[in-house]
Amino acid sequence: MRVEILGCSGGIGGNGMRTTSLLIDDDILIDAGTGVGDLSLQRLAAIDHVFITHAHLDHIACLPLMIDSVGDMRSTPLTMHATAQTLEIIRKHIFNWHIWPDFSVIPNAEQPFLRFATVEQGQAVRIGQRSITPLPATHTVPAVGYHLHNEHSGASLAFSGDTSICPALWEALNRIDALRYLIIEAAFANRDRELALLSKHLCPSLLLQELQHLQSTPEVLITHAKPGQIQEIASEIAAGTGMHRPRMLATGTVLDF
Repeated sequence: MRVEILGCSGGIGGNGMRTTSLLIDDDILIDAGTGVGDLSLQRLAAIDHVFITHAHLDHIACLPLMIDSVGDMRSTPLTMHATAQTLEIIRKHIFNWHIWPDFSVIPNAEQPFLRFATVEQGQAVRIGQRSITPLPATHTVPAVGYHLHNEHSGASLAFSGDTSICPALWEALNRIDALRYLIIEAAFANRDRELALLSKHLCPSLLLQELQHLQSTPEVLITHAKPGQIQEIASEIAAGTGMHRPRMLATGTVLDF
């Protein structure tokens, strides 16, 4: 499996600041933040599946525009995978004819541009030799992370999505064999620890505390840092101790496993 980081910032502002989106091979997206907008029409049209972690705008911003741009270039619907709660939020507040058209009935209900598929924690969705399994997360809205598994190589990557302190996440991660990469958020610097707790995100001190629960030693990559705090967050993480040595993730990074 090949994972291309289209966006991993907690905001926008030039200099490669794109919000969350991971392209798996050429046909699967994990989240659809502003990084998706850098793909060509041909690459957008090749995407068959989008797995959404949660309904916040920085994780879905390009989904409505992508469908509108390439729906008529495809012979099959794009499938959006999410939990039942997240699907309900997105259908009610985005694809509602007020904010954006309901592409699940365009051009008609029998052959739409978009279809919805429900996922559940712990239940894998298999696409070829790849499986995508929702992981627990704790956020201000219903949310999950995702475990990506290459059935051919036996290796895995885990992505936390947006989360705060979540014991169930670490229990799930510790059950994964051959965990090669862990992409996990640290949205705020330590000076905003209380804000991180209120908004159910992590800061370096919380992240380093939580990483003590991880029994394996994957490469730990940090995502979702607020644009104005990236260097501060990076310095605070680098100053931490423990067996894991996280580093900041960058847009354009490619991970193979």
